Parts: sequence; structure tokens; C-alpha cells
Amino acid sequence: MTENNRTIKVCLACDDNYSKYAGVVIASVLANSAEDEKQAFYILDGGVSDEHKSQINELKSIKDCEINFVSIDESLFEDYKKVKTHDYITIATYYRLKLPSLLPNVDRVIYFDCDFVVNSSLKELYNIDMGDFAVAGVLDINKKMVKKNPTYVNAGMLVMDIDNMRAQGLEEKFLEWTKEHKDTIKTGDQEIINEVLKGKIKIVDDEWNVQSSNFTNRSSYTKHPRAIHYVARKKPWHFGSFSYHRGLYFKYLQMTPWKLSDKDLKHWTVDNQICSLFKYIQYRPLFLLRPRFYKALYYTYLKR
Repeated sequence: MTENNRTIKVCLACDDNYSKYAGVVIASVLANSAEDEKQAFYILDGGVSDEHKSQINELKSIKDCEINFVSIDESLFEDYKKVKTHDYITIATYYRLKLPSLLPNVDRVIYFDCDFVVNSSLKELYNIDMGDFAVAGVLDINKKMVKKNPTYVNAGMLVMDIDNMRAQGLEEKFLEWTKEHKDTIKTGDQEIINEVLKGKIKIVDDEWNVQSSNFTNRSSYTKHPRAIHYVARKKPWHFGSFSYHRGLYFKYLQMTPWKLSDKDLKHWTVDNQICSLFKYIQYRPLFLLRPRFYKALYYTYLKR
């Protein structure tokens, strides 16, 4: 099989609560894929119900694809459960650290968190030349972290060369580093990956992981985001959140078995937009005095 005809393999991890959001990611990938592209999805299954599995499989109606549910033995993650970090970081986020053994017959995947939508074909990203790098990603929006570590990437989207991960013994290295630092880890698997692979991560264009919380706070002001990561604690599915690009989330939600009625869609788009605007003004009443607001305004609406 030539490189241009390789099956694009995408991996997500979720429990039952996040299965709908995983479905939206899958819908967005399928909706933007070219007719001649093939996709295979690997869902690291932290307890997805049969009902939700059936609904996820219905996404094949958008475009025929392969969907695999990979059962997880949580006893393999006992050491990761000992990491004390933010409450919103669940054990499912650590599943990716064991991909070499969880996906023994897979050579490469693009890994997405479930708070993503994809807005482009993934062919170019999937086929990047990884060279000697086992992992590729987009620099994190946190400039302090990037200053300390120039290859500090946001782990919400990673191209993972699993063959190379096996060759480098990364699954074991991730675990050993975690055991040594479990009491000081602050950002979960993202910190583990970046510290173990410091200086050894390939950096890709930021359009592949536009980290977006509100109009001003985005990692890129590109008009053509190829993948959007809703990094704020309040996601598009939280009413009144500040999430920028939330319209794309609802666009792809409407392609899934969880699509909203016309009445509910209006509530979650028009009413939601008004509510979020008022909440943002309460949250940051002096936003008009922030130079960054005008920078965002310029790059979003004025720059050609």
C-alpha cells in the first residue's frame, strides 16, 4: 500500500460519560475526509455502554469506516491512579501512555482528546515525516511552559508513531518517570510525555490544535483552524461557556445520533451565545482595555 492510500488511524479514550463527545470527534473526522481516504478509529474503552457503542457505530452512515472498541484493564493503571492532580483529569487520559501494548498491531495513530472537533482532512497530518521522532504535536498555549521546555506540546492532539514508541521502550519509560515523580505531577499525562521526551518531540503547525477558550484566548487566530481544542474547563456543551468556535461543535453534533431538535438547537446556539456574552462581560468587564482583545480582533476579522 502506498503512503497516499494508508488508512488514517485515529485514537480516542473515553468512559461512558464522554462517549457522546468522542462521537462528535469521529463525526467531524468523517465529514471532512476525502472520498478516497479510509479511516479506522480505536476507542480506548473505559466503560462505554452497549447503547452508546451502538450509537457510535451509527456514525458509519456519514462515511463507511472501521470502529474498534479496545477494552481496558484498569489494573494496568494502578500506578497512574496514584498521581494526584486536577480533579477533571480522569484515568482515561493515561490510556495513551500504554498504546504500544493496547494496540499491538497498529503502527501509527493520531490521538485526540474528546473536547476536539476536526475541520479538515487528516491525510496531511497523518502522513508527516516523523523522522526519528516517536511523537509529534503542537506547542502548548502556556508560554511559560514552552519557555522552560521548547518542545512542550499540548497533549490533546498527538501523532504517535507506535512502532517507534515500542523501539524506544517509551511505555516503560513513561511508567518509570511517573513512579519517580507521582507526588509532583501537575498536568497528568501531558507532563509525563513532555518530560520523558523533552527535546525529542516533532512540532507541527498550530492549525492542527488551535487551543481555544474564548475570543481573546486562543493559541492561534487563524481563520482556517484544521482542528479545534476546547481547552477551557467549561466546554461547548456547558451552557453559557465562553468557548470560541462552539458553532463547529454543534455543526458536527447535528451529524450524530445525539443531534438536537430545532428548539434545543436554538437554545444551545442563539440563546447560548447571548448568555455567554453577558457572562464574559461579568467575568472580564474591562476586556475592551486589553491589547490582546484588539490583536484577536485584527487577526480574526481584518487581516487578509
